[in-house]
Parts: sequence; C-alpha cells; structure tokens
Amino acid sequence: MPEKIDKRDRAQMFRQRLAEAMAARKVSQSALARACGVDRSTISALLQDGTRMPNAQLAADCARALGISADWLLGLSGRPEPIADLLAASLSLTEAPRALIDERIFAWHQEAAGYKIRHVPATLPDMLKTRAMVEWEYEPQLGRTAEQAIGAFEDRLKWMRGAGSDYEIALPIHELTAFATASGYYEGLPADLRQAQLDHLMALCDQLYPSLRVCLFDARKLFSAPVTIFGPLLAVIYLGRHYLAFRDSARIETISQHFDFLVREAEVGARDMPAHLRGLRDRVR
Repeated sequence: MPEKIDKRDRAQMFRQRLAEAMAARKVSQSALARACGVDRSTISALLQDGTRMPNAQLAADCARALGISADWLLGLSGRPEPIADLLAASLSLTEAPRALIDERIFAWHQEAAGYKIRHVPATLPDMLKTRAMVEWEYEPQLGRTAEQAIGAFEDRLKWMRGAGSDYEIALPIHELTAFATASGYYEGLPADLRQAQLDHLMALCDQLYPSLRVCLFDARKLFSAPVTIFGPLLAVIYLGRHYLAFRDSARIETISQHFDFLVREAEVGARDMPAHLRGLRDRVR
C-alpha cells in the first residue's frame, strides 16, 4: 500500500512545490491569482506555514496556470510534468524511411553506445550484410544515390562496431532458410552472393562471439514484431513506415523480457550458429 503522508507534511510539500514552480516560471502571487480567478490573499495563504490545503478546483487551476501536474503539486507524484507531457516524452512515433540505418536509428545507436543492444530485425540485420547484399537489396529504391548511401552506411557500421556495445540478435529460422534457398523476399538473389553472405555471417559469429550473439527461434511457436532495445534507455518497435519508440522503464522492461523469452526458447543458440550456417550454405543452389 502507498505510504500515508501526515496532513502537515503534505501541506508543507504543497507549499514548497507551489513556491518552486512559481519561482521557476517567474510567476508572482498576483499573476497566479489572476490566472486562477481568486484573490491574491488566497494564494498568499496557501504559501504561508500551516496545514491549509487547497480544494481540488484551486489545486487544478494552480497546476494548469503553472503548466505542471496537479498530482505532483499535491504530493501524489514524483514528476512535475503534466501527464500529456509525460506521455509525449515516453512514447513517440517517428517516420521510418526505407534507408540503410537512417538518421533516427543511427542517433539511437549513438545514444546507447556502450549498452547492450537487442534486435529482432525485419530481414537479415543490415549491420551483418555484405556490400553486395546491400547493393542487391537497396539499389532499386536508392537509384543513382546508391553509392553515396552505401558509403555512408559503411561509415556508420564502422562507428557502431567501435562503440563498445554488445549486440544480441534474434531471427526466425525461416528467414535464414528463405535466404539460403532464394525464396520469398530473397527470390532472384544469385547463389554466389548468398554463399558469400553466409560465409560472412559464419566469420562474424565465430570472430565476434560473445560480443555478437545471434540465435534463431521457430516462428511457428513464437512471434515477434521487428524491435530494437537500446540498453535501458529505449525500446523501438518497427511498424514499416514508422518507429514506435518507448522511453518509460516499465515498457522497456516488458519488451526486454519478450526478447529474453525469444532467446531462452530459441531453436538455435548463439554458440550453434556457425554450424547451422554451414548447413544452410550446403543448401545453396
């Protein structure tokens, strides 16, 4: 149960917070009284020592006039921002262009440098692709800017690999199988490109473990939308045209637990990835 606060302590907290908010916003007693539609003496009385607390209407009017949370003013919350501002700060919808590690994603990687980054990609992870794979996948929409975009992409990959972050990636098994057999999304992908990409993945999984851990889950048993968790700071769900980004700790923890479940229930663990990739390479035709 929440701790019960003595009336005198709550009144003192209200006075302190009201005075703090007025000072921070440079609002005088007279100005606050006018905004709330009361006499100046009413505001003055609220700021004096004693046990007097405002009624709900006056508390709400003071909070609205000062742009703060009435709950915070009354000692019911630890955050002074209004609930709408808290929601805006903890949840945002950002455009997701079809691009190689776009500006928004790269900024999130920079913000989370040094933290573990967990990722369920929509296709093969961009940061693990060969240049030839990137060209095959992105040139149709990049057109004449492809060379410049891929150059910038490679510069960002270099930065990310030196940022000190550990990367844990969970993929559905069928994604790699479709890649090896050039089916579905990867239809028409040349065999030599697929072989080179699988060789590249094997080398990365061998060389970078445990700072890079890739596992495979069975999508018939588990499901995950594309999501990236940037340490304890941010969790981002990829919707296709937008990123849905959460910054509040409770939702980040919930999404982190979902990722941990994918890893725990994975059919192919990170240590077994090179062997699994060798088996897929033998299927390339």
